[in-house]
This record gives sequence, structure tokens and C-alpha cells, in this order.
Amino acid sequence: MDNKAISKIFKLCSQLMELQNENPFRTKAMASASFKLDKLPFRIEETSLEELSAQPGIGKSTAEKAKEVATTGTFKELQDLLENTPSGIVEMLNIKGLGPKKIQIIWKELEIESIGELLYACNENRLVEAKGFGLKTQEDIKKSIEFSISNKGWFLYAKVFGVAEVFFNELKAHFPASLLSFTGDFRRKCEVLSTVDLLISESIESVEKFLGAYTLVEKTENSIEITDELGFTFKVFSSNINDFYLDLILSTGSTAHLDLLSTILVDLPPLSSEEAIYRNLGLDYIEPELREGLDEITRAQNHTLPQLIQYKNLKGTLHNHSTYSDGVHSLEQMALNCKEVLGLEYLGICDHSKTAVYANGLSIERLEQQWKEISSLNEKLAPFRIFSGIESDILGDGSLDYPDEILAKFDFVVASVHSNLKMDEDKATARLIKAIENPYTTILGHPTGRLLLSRSGYPIDYKKVIDACASNEVVIEINANPLRLDLDWRWHRYAIEKGVLLSINPDAHRTEGLQDMQYGVWVAQKGGVQSKDCLNTYSLQEITAYFSKRKQR
Repeated sequence: MDNKAISKIFKLCSQLMELQNENPFRTKAMASASFKLDKLPFRIEETSLEELSAQPGIGKSTAEKAKEVATTGTFKELQDLLENTPSGIVEMLNIKGLGPKKIQIIWKELEIESIGELLYACNENRLVEAKGFGLKTQEDIKKSIEFSISNKGWFLYAKVFGVAEVFFNELKAHFPASLLSFTGDFRRKCEVLSTVDLLISESIESVEKFLGAYTLVEKTENSIEITDELGFTFKVFSSNINDFYLDLILSTGSTAHLDLLSTILVDLPPLSSEEAIYRNLGLDYIEPELREGLDEITRAQNHTLPQLIQYKNLKGTLHNHSTYSDGVHSLEQMALNCKEVLGLEYLGICDHSKTAVYANGLSIERLEQQWKEISSLNEKLAPFRIFSGIESDILGDGSLDYPDEILAKFDFVVASVHSNLKMDEDKATARLIKAIENPYTTILGHPTGRLLLSRSGYPIDYKKVIDACASNEVVIEINANPLRLDLDWRWHRYAIEKGVLLSINPDAHRTEGLQDMQYGVWVAQKGGVQSKDCLNTYSLQEITAYFSKRKQR
């Protein structure tokens, strides 16, 4: 169990303590422990109790609980609280806009104990008169519940990836002579999915016997659907050796892709690979990520499919955070990880700007301190280089939150929205365009502010925003955090057509987060991005020249 998961257990405990009117000092101490455990620069499960206890603000009691959570997933105090709290009330803690104090009113005064009851109460207008609520709060809660319900049964690709690999390897080990492949949404690397699909050249009866330890959901003549103890759903489809690769094509592609393919699909003899089948149809091989029913068939006919970007093409990483704002690891630790672990040539550091008080945003005095450290580290780590950047908040009127003379001192500026997210399309678009037109904006960060399966993001006119970036030579971020993956891959092609550079940015707040660039690469592949379309495939020399030219302009 990683530190973030352990931290969440402590946060849940503090919320339940507040919900049940436990001692406020102990409640705050539990919340503080959650924060401190999340920010530790080492893995809790890999350190000793003594070393953990010695950390500032931790202590022996918290350390013991943290080690217990790392081993068992819980601790006694939390279990006692859970036993005295209806499960529906615990679920409400996951609803955006509902904290312990409001839930306490819902539970104790309105006598509502489930999310279904709460949604009904919202529809009946029952929350309006409750203390601390009102019509707007009621509507926000209703929307959050509806959003949560609509996403039930869906998972982030990144969340499923590791479990899917284990499941695949188990099948492969048991059926070593069989053909086996991922297929469906998972093989196309869709950012969210409801099932992990696999195709195997085995009978369903044989597969069912092997999967006896899993929970059976549904079985047909040619498929079996099961779930594991975490709630992930797997579908295994049966094929035979002769038809395997044709079945793989038919089960991988989206409905739109298969509709396009059906216009040229004819009876085919058994062929030994997908490449051979596409070639037989007069097409270049189409990578699974591209099989979404856009222009891939025409481009395969015309031999103009993109040579998709690969992780190995990345030469550096931009938009990352350190302990100067809300990161877990120091500037030097982030740089050393990039240089020595990932083999990169450069790091762009973009700690939060002064408006982001919640994230320890940098005052001008602290900026100068960071610039001095960057200069010192660049001498020490040469030829590796740290570029001084900032994630500057886009304010409500579209301006950035430092004066021009400060913005001019950065190597590059990422402009992002972090506040006032409830904008209509016109306001959100105008706000972004004003920020894009600022001559110091280098990169537009996570353009819609979305959080997959949690927050839909503010609506924007994508074409107007992308056109503005093209006119002002502003790069658009593909935020590689698997919760964001923003800019959405469906708009990568339009950006490329307009000559806009993209940048695969991990938005890393710890060294482990740097590896999220892999998810950014995968989603960029879905968007048809090539190496030449991506800023951080530039070598150190090339990106140094790019930033220098940009600043001169």
C-alpha cells in the first residue's frame, strides 16, 4: 500500500471522528497525521517503526497505526468508528461538496442514511430549509450524486492497468500454448473503461474452470464475464487459432471503426497476423490506439498514418512541483530522479504561483530563493539542466498573477485555471484566450480542469482556444496525470492541424509522479501525436533555443 492510500485511511478516520463529535483536538491531530504521511519522501511500508516515529509531527502512536494500515489496510480506532456509522453515511463522504458537518445534519436531523435517499430528498427539495444548505448547495449535491451514479462501474485505465497485467499473466501461464491478447477498450488504451477484455484461443469451458475462484457475472457460448475482489470486471472471449486475428480486429475496434471497416471487409482466408489482414484489405497496419472511427481507414489507404510518439522519444519533463510549493520531494531529488533514474536531459520546475495559497504558492522573495538553488544545481548536475518555470494561476479576468517584470524572469510559464471552475462556455473560453494572449504564457496547462470520473471540467469552445494558441504560438499541455489526461485526445488532431505544439506534462508532485508521462504518451498516441508534435521530445539544445527565442519574441 502506497503512502497516499495510507493517508486516505487516516483522512477517513478524521472525517468519521468529526462526524461523531469526537474530541476536536484528536480529530485535528488525525487530519494532520493524514497530511504529514502523504508528504513523506519515502514509502511507509518499507521503513522501520523507529525511523517513521522520528519524523516531525508523526510520533510513535501515529507510526504504529500507519504500519498497521500498511499491513492490514485499517486500524482498530477506524474499525470502531465504521461499526457505528451506517455504510450509506460513509459513502456520502465521497460526494463533492459534502463534509462531515453537513452529513451530520443529513444523518441526525433529516434521518437520511443512504445516497439514494439523499438524491430523493434533493428532488423533493427537502435540503433547502436545513441549516447550512439552501437551494444552490442542494443543486450542487444533486449534480455530484448524479455524476457519481453515472460513472459507477467505470475505472481509470491507470487504476486497472496493474491488475489487468496480473490477470493476463495468470491466463498465459495456465494456457501457454494458446493465443492470448487484450482487446476492446483496454487494448485501445481508453482513458476510462468498464471492463478489461481479453481474447483467447481456448474453449469457454476450459477458461471457466480456471477462473473458478472469481465471481461469475455472466457466461455465454463464446464469452465469460467475472469480477475480482476489488470489483474489476474481466471479459474473456473465446476464439480458435484460425480465426483468432480476425476476431482480434473485430473485438478491438470501436463501433465507429468497425462501421468504416465493414465497407471494405470481405471474406478472408485464415491469416497469421493482424498486419496480414489489414494488408489483404489494402490498408497499412492501424495501431489499436487509433481504431476509433475517425480518419484512420482513409489514412491507412493513403499510406499517411502517423508514426506515433513513443515514451523513448521524450527527452525531458516540464510542469513539475517540488517542496517549494506543494510537492513531496525537493528540487534536487526531482532533478536527480530525472537524470539518474529516467535518463532525461532536463526538468522544468513549475511550482504554484502566489495566488495558490492552499498550495504554498511562491511569493516573489521565495521565487528568488528558488532561482538561486536552480542556478547552483545546474552547475552541479551539468549537462543536465533545470529550467525555471511557474504554474501561474489564471485569475478570474484571464490575467496572470505576477507582474510582467517577474514573469519575464522565468524560462517558461505554464498558465492554468485553479479557481472559479463553475463558468459557462463563453466566460471560460474568454478567460483562457486572454491568458493565451499574454506574451509571457508559454504553455496552457490542463485546459478544462477536468478530473476523470470525478469532475467533468468547465466547458470551453475547443476550436477557439486551440486557434488562439496557434495565433499566439502557445503550447497546449497534455496533462499526463491519469486523473486528468487533459487536453482530451479527441482534440489532439485539430491542434496538430493548426500547427500547435503539445507537451506531455506529468504535473508531478513527487518523484513517482514523473512516471505518469507514460499515460500521457498513451493518450497522445490515441490522438495521433507524432514525436515532432511534442515539445518535450526536443533535445536540451533544441528546447533551450526554443525558450530563448520565445522570450525574445
